[in-house]
Amino acid sequence: MANEHETEGSKGSDINKFLIIILAAMVLLFVVFAGVNYLVVDNLVSQKISKLNVSQEEIDESEEEGDEIQRGIVIDLGDFILNLCDENQKKYLKANVAIEVTQKETDFPKEEAPAKGGHGHGEAAPAPANPMETIQNEMNQFKPAIRDAVITNLSSKTSAELATAAGKELAKEQISNDINAILGGEREVLRVSFGQFIIQ
Repeated sequence: MANEHETEGSKGSDINKFLIIILAAMVLLFVVFAGVNYLVVDNLVSQKISKLNVSQEEIDESEEEGDEIQRGIVIDLGDFILNLCDENQKKYLKANVAIEVTQKETDFPKEEAPAKGGHGHGEAAPAPANPMETIQNEMNQFKPAIRDAVITNLSSKTSAELATAAGKELAKEQISNDINAILGGEREVLRVSFGQFIIQ
């Protein structure tokens, strides 16, 4: 009987030692897993944050550089009443077209301070010309050719083409290219706008 108790006791102590070893191994594996997991997650998070920071900096730079809306000088080309290129029935387009062209550095000169000295004798300096009048006069020489380009472009379209937003945008782009060819680099068209656009 004593031998049975000793063997049961040794078996019990062996089982206890085995359980302790298994628990220690599990705790050790858990600690290693948690450490590796922490390092991997920390590394991935720091990489993502650095990418986000770089992306945000690139976005800010691109907004500063490219997204600045360029302002130009608006030239009203007036109203156009045109036959469209529909085959089955006659369709008409009534449109008001304006273009916005780039400014030159010389368009709006800064006012210079009046010269000092003199005693009120001599001639007064001539009043500066209105810059907008000067620009309008400059653009008036191109207006017949520009109006012809608009008429040619729009009258070559069908009502179905001009009824969609994409069709209108395509027409604006083509008009812009035609006008830029007419202006010959003196100015550049920034935008073409339709103030009124009625197809009947």
